[in-house]
Amino acid sequence: MPSPNPIIPDRAEFVDVLNLLRQGHLLVQNGETDSCCVLSGAPIYHSMPTLRAYGLIDPVTVPDQRPRTKCWRLSPRGRDFADRATREWRRKPLLQRVAVRLLG
Repeated sequence: MPSPNPIIPDRAEFVDVLNLLRQGHLLVQNGETDSCCVLSGAPIYHSMPTLRAYGLIDPVTVPDQRPRTKCWRLSPRGRDFADRATREWRRKPLLQRVAVRLLG
């Protein structure tokens, strides 16, 4: 029997996304699929489903927003979670953080 998909498929990407969202960047989704997301000019491959499933982001409307484009910002719950997650990430030894980046 195959193992279920992990809740956070790429932990390093997830922490990077949380950190950028904490800094005020918007997550932009072009189209209806979770694979069409960009944050600070970089594609986001794995984090969107988890962010939405746990209520860590809220949709926002921005001026001149295109019809099929959605923008997302950290929710209050997401901000609290992001603060704790990034703090814990920084506490990990450098070698462990590098390994997580390489292995997901």
